[in-house]
Amino acid sequence: MSDEISDIIARVKLLREIEEISAETFARELGFDVERYKTWEAGEEEFPIGVLVEIASRFKVDLTELVTGKASNLRTFCLTRANKAPEVSRRPMYTYWNLAYNFHRKKAEPFLVEASADTADKPISLNTHPGQEFDYVLEGRLLISIGGHEMELGPGDSVYYDSQEPHGMKAIGEGRARFLAFVF
Repeated sequence: MSDEISDIIARVKLLREIEEISAETFARELGFDVERYKTWEAGEEEFPIGVLVEIASRFKVDLTELVTGKASNLRTFCLTRANKAPEVSRRPMYTYWNLAYNFHRKKAEPFLVEASADTADKPISLNTHPGQEFDYVLEGRLLISIGGHEMELGPGDSVYYDSQEPHGMKAIGEGRARFLAFVF
């Protein structure tokens, strides 16, 4: 487990312990499967980004603070130059860059996401988290599954959905897929 993941887990545990909430109670409060939540806190699986968004919201801290340990501080605007957004989560099949990493008290978390081309022959990994999500494909092709419905998306296609439904996506065809994801 990387130091970054260990640090995120430590911050989540600390926030939970400050409020004197057990892992079981916390997982149930947020609507997560208790056993799955325990695997995240144990570092056996990485916290999905949507789950981190929900945890940050529950504790009224910015996602940036939860992930990096540093406070966000911009209140008027946050300019993110091309190729300068910080990478915030490292799941094997996706790379995420936070496009508003330093804006204080965001109402949504915007990400640039890249789905690796080497996942085309693997099954879609599903996850759930509270809230809603909007995905807009920039390049490549995605196979997306939401609540058991599979659809292909190409450049210019978008989908808005209840992220409590089991969902996931993977690049299909030749090469990677890049898309904008907004988690609300």
